Amino acid sequence: MDVVCTVCSAALYDTEEQTCRPCTERVAANLLALAGPDGLYARLSASLHPGSRTGGPAVSGSRTAPLPVRLDPLSLAARGGVVTILQTWLVDWHETLGYRHPRWDGDLQQQLDQVVGRLRNLIPWAAAEHGAFSEFASEVGQLRRQCEAATGGERGPRRFGVTCPCGATLKITIESPGKHCGACGAQYDRRALFDLQLAERRAA
Repeated sequence: MDVVCTVCSAALYDTEEQTCRPCTERVAANLLALAGPDGLYARLSASLHPGSRTGGPAVSGSRTAPLPVRLDPLSLAARGGVVTILQTWLVDWHETLGYRHPRWDGDLQQQLDQVVGRLRNLIPWAAAEHGAFSEFASEVGQLRRQCEAATGGERGPRRFGVTCPCGATLKITIESPGKHCGACGAQYDRRALFDLQLAERRAA
């Protein structure tokens, strides 16, 4: 029986342990999207006030005054939100490895950048050995989607097309676990799906 990825259930290569390379890279990319001066976490502060979200000013039919801040981005940006969740994971990883308890320096944005950097450095180990890496992958993906929704970004993964050998175009996202081709009946697991060629975009 093939050993499968704990995140997407695709069959693993002999050189992979527990997690496939595409899933490992996706988790690292989701972390990176949160960090930095132009990252999703930094954009949360600009989305705190009502009407600041992309898509036009907020309109209310209520006679009561609106809250001075939007609660969704506030709960993600405040202590107990994105930063704390990621720090909790890093503490767990340090304890598993027998490392000293991590230290946090600076404001929440600086702490976010620090914890993302440390988690990304340890991802190769965690993807191969940590018993809860699939839960970590799921939670990081959820944090990214929540931040995107709170800041007016994409509500879901971007869809793109890949070409089945029969000529049909299959619409997938970076998170697709697999796909069935309705034209020829072929069934692709995640790894086989991402080995297909990208479909050419049609001219407008």
